[in-house]
Order: sequence, then C-alpha cells, then structure tokens
Amino acid sequence: MSSNTTSHVAVWSQLEGLSGNDLTAWRMNPVDNRASISERNLDTLPMPFGWFMVAYTDELLVGEVKPLFYFGKDLVLWRGEDGRARVIDAYCKHLGAHMGYGGRVKGNSLECPFHAWEYNSKGSVVAVPYAKKIPPSAARPCEKEWIVKESNKQILVWYHPFNEPPKWQPETFEQVYDTNWTDYKKYEWIVHGPVQNMAENGVDAAHFKYIHGTNDFPDYDFEFDGHKRTASVDAKMPTPKGVVDGTIAYGTVGAGQSWTKFSGISETLMVAGITPIDQERTHIRFAFTQPKTEAEGPMASLAKAMRREICKQLDQDKVVWDRQKYMPKPSICDGDGPILPFRKYFSQFYAEWGNDKKQMTKLKMDNRTE
Repeated sequence: MSSNTTSHVAVWSQLEGLSGNDLTAWRMNPVDNRASISERNLDTLPMPFGWFMVAYTDELLVGEVKPLFYFGKDLVLWRGEDGRARVIDAYCKHLGAHMGYGGRVKGNSLECPFHAWEYNSKGSVVAVPYAKKIPPSAARPCEKEWIVKESNKQILVWYHPFNEPPKWQPETFEQVYDTNWTDYKKYEWIVHGPVQNMAENGVDAAHFKYIHGTNDFPDYDFEFDGHKRTASVDAKMPTPKGVVDGTIAYGTVGAGQSWTKFSGISETLMVAGITPIDQERTHIRFAFTQPKTEAEGPMASLAKAMRREICKQLDQDKVVWDRQKYMPKPSICDGDGPILPFRKYFSQFYAEWGNDKKQMTKLKMDNRTE
C-alpha cells in the first residue's frame, strides 16, 4: 500500500482550516444537518455487547466520583478506598437523585448526596444513616450489574442487554506497562454513528484510496476467529530517507476493544476504546505508546508524524460516518473487501438478534493484489 496523498480527496475540503483547538473541538462537537435516526436506519441496529472503555485509569483517583452516560444510560463511576473502580446505575432508589453529581465515596461504598444512602458495587443499599431497617427493594442488587475491569490503563465495563456474564476477557499489551515505552498520548472523537459502521470500515478496501488518498488499495490478510478479528497490511511508508517497507498489524477483541501495531518507520502501539453513547453516538479514544528511544530521541518528529497521520485518517472517516446511513442490504461489488463476511462476524455481538448463541468458526481471507 503506497501511503499518502498524491491527489486531493473530496472529504478533505470539510477539514480545511481546522487545526489546534479548532480541530479538537470539531472532533467532539454536535453535528448539524444530519438525518434522523430512523431515516439513517440506525434504529435497526442494537448496541453490541462486550467490554467497553468508560475512562482512563488515571482519570479516576481514590475517593473520586464521576457521572457517565453510555449505552443510553446514566451511570456513576467511583473508586473506593481499596483502589477498585465501580460502576452502578446513577439514580438513587430512594427519591431518584443522580449520584454522579455530589455523591461521595465512603469506604468502598457510594453515598447518595440527597439522604446519604450508601450503595455497594452491585447497586444494593447497604446503609441508611437515619433508619433502623433498609427497605427490601433497596437492599436487593440492581437488575443489571456493571462488571468493571482495568486493563491497559483503561477502565472497562462489560455491557450485555440481558445481563449475561462476560464471555471473554480484554486483551492486555505489555508495552503499556513497560517503562521503556512512553505514557499514553491521548486523542478522542464523538462520532454520530453506530459502532457497526466504524468497525466495517476496517475491511472496506476501496475507501483507503477515495477517503485517505492512498495510491492504491491495500494488500491485507484478515482472520476472523470467535470474538476476535485480526489483520496484517504490508505498507510502503514514505520517509525523508525514502520509502520504507512497513507492516501494520491490527485487531479487535469483541466490539469495543481495538489495537494497532505499526512497524517500519516508528514502532507504535495504539490501543483504542470504542464505546456506544446511545443509539446514534459513539465515543472513540485513541491512546498511543511508543519506545522512548524513538519518541523522545532523534526520531521524535517521525513518531509524532505517525500519530498525527493516524488521527488525520480518523478525522477523514468521521466526515462520512457522522451522516452515514446504515444499508441493511448494500450493493457490493468485487474489490470492496469482505464486507458481507464481516457483517456475519459482527452480528454475533447483537444479543437481541440471537446470534450470540452461535459458535463462530474461523474464517481467513486475503486480498493480495500481486
């Protein structure tokens, strides 16, 4: 795959003049002039289940409380004195106060700001300071338990619409904890579209040329295996010293965890979190770590350029994603990439469709042009 930009691409005009704080704001701002959820067929897609990122580990101190809104629900996140992060539904069972605003940590429990009722990680009331007896309805755990796990310096929750337990564990990368690699460089976007459209983009071979301006289509290998998808791409990467042969390896673990490893120019690991906010919006976070010898040494400019290029490509995709309509029966032609096999793979994460009960078999595809 020859990288980059020999000709102007249509979507780039939407990004002209955006840089610095203006670009950062554009990535997160509401989007005008988009069709309704039903007109875009977004109401035909459930939210996928799996592990999803809700915060970075360093964003939540011991004793801190934060409101969240994901999966179309108000939630509250806190870290107890034991260091564990916990998530429950945000509204107090008593009189409905939102505990993400004014709630406080008491030991390992969350105390409601309204009448100081205390909650544990299962959403059960464990203390009412002015009552001799806790109402049975309050003492019962919430119907939905939010299972929390910290991995790759991210706080993840398990979402399943029918409250089924985790079917797999997140993947962990040793580079994130290696002192010879940098702390995360973080970037984020709000995309006005479903996870499905974004995930599908990875197997859409033709868009690389017409959205990102590559000279040709990529050569890649894809493998679908259960809840995982992996791929490798051979890339021709331009540098000040000429074109360098490089490799891009990437994969997804369920619907919410994504990773990419770059080699050739500057060793880079990107760990992404893709989390549904509601039926229409998705929160995307990219976190990059690189060897300090490259990111902070003579090759620092190349390491920075690598991060900038990856984020620029997400910006270009977002121009389309923000107003894209989901096509249940798309017209597909040769050269499009394995979009339909990918849809079969991704459908296993829609519990409402019943496909999560099916055993996904291995599927390997390649699209090498030589």
